[in-house]
Amino acid sequence: MASLIRLGVNIDHVATVRNARGGALPDPVRAACLAEEAGTDGITAHLREDRRHISDEDIERLMAALRVPLNFEMAATAEMQAIALRHKPQAVCIVPEKREERTTEGGMEVAREENRLAHYIAPLREAGCRVSIFIAADRAQIEAAHRIGAEVVELHTGAYCDAHAEGRLDARDRELAALREMSAFARSLGLEVHAGHGLTYDTVKPVAAFPEVAELNIGHFLIGEAIFRGLAPAIHEMQRLMEEART
Repeated sequence: MASLIRLGVNIDHVATVRNARGGALPDPVRAACLAEEAGTDGITAHLREDRRHISDEDIERLMAALRVPLNFEMAATAEMQAIALRHKPQAVCIVPEKREERTTEGGMEVAREENRLAHYIAPLREAGCRVSIFIAADRAQIEAAHRIGAEVVELHTGAYCDAHAEGRLDARDRELAALREMSAFARSLGLEVHAGHGLTYDTVKPVAAFPEVAELNIGHFLIGEAIFRGLAPAIHEMQRLMEEART
């Protein structure tokens, strides 16, 4: 039976550990293959402009090695568009990117750059890539993503997860309510809905329970948890919680 909700595993931070020391180990492609063997539905990798973790060679090897889809996260730059058009991954996710940030801090400002982004994603769609836009749970951004021709929106769950971790329960509940409402709104427009950023075993179930959410993309927590349990058991526990929430 098909999963009620898909899990994509982001392997960026295996590359972070590798790059901290230099050399080839640990290998993010090996991690991706292990995640695939563990039953993940897809692999996410973010090729940043500064190449702080995933490298161009990693993308080449992932495209050759994977049987599950690669979700290629990228900034909306000419360089990244050219790389995506060369590899033609099944999915690309357009994300905001600042060199000084430790991790992606928020969603794309699609409404402010609507014309540019519409022209930017058109060749990607023509090449057969499913185009996703990483955005906040905001009506105006969802409407703009729909207008420019994106097929998927990935809602940023970071504010919800941060509020939970910091014990700000009112803020947590507000963020969760916005995610719930905007998931339903995006789906009503015909967009496929994904979600991710900062999700853990403690925070995943309320988001996985939204019937409109088709996929969660989770990375940093799973790679960290793999140190203690192993990658496959860490993935299996996340899948168990996601399916339990949905059923």
